[in-house]
Amino acid sequence: MSVPSMRVLLPMLPQHARLLAWVKPFAAFKKNVNPASAWEPVALVGGRKRTDDNTYMRDWVAESIALKKGLTGAKPKRFCFWVFDAANLQPGDQLIDLFPGTGIVTEAWNEYCTDYERCASQINRVSTKWEQGKGVMR
Repeated sequence: MSVPSMRVLLPMLPQHARLLAWVKPFAAFKKNVNPASAWEPVALVGGRKRTDDNTYMRDWVAESIALKKGLTGAKPKRFCFWVFDAANLQPGDQLIDLFPGTGIVTEAWNEYCTDYERCASQINRVSTKWEQGKGVMR
């Protein structure tokens, strides 16, 4: 999804959809687009429900665009890991890449499943526990 397409796509999403943000510290700047579009909305529908037993994570990730991958719009691996984690996917789940393009999503999924602890810990997780009775993340 892109920022300009949000007006069209958001009404099509189910009520339980979550809107996440991919913030791009290094982004492509385009003529006559000012301020620059340095973020992308990500619609999350489905996945496994996160519980208080799961590590908490932010609904955004800051990751630069992928460069020289051979296809416009190719995503960086850490972005893929973040999406997998946001959906609470786990090794053993099946992922079907509907837009295989560069193959990076499937490659990232295989790496995520093979080395789950390392890949999942790269994401901007916040905390593993709530402070008792305060609802404050530490």
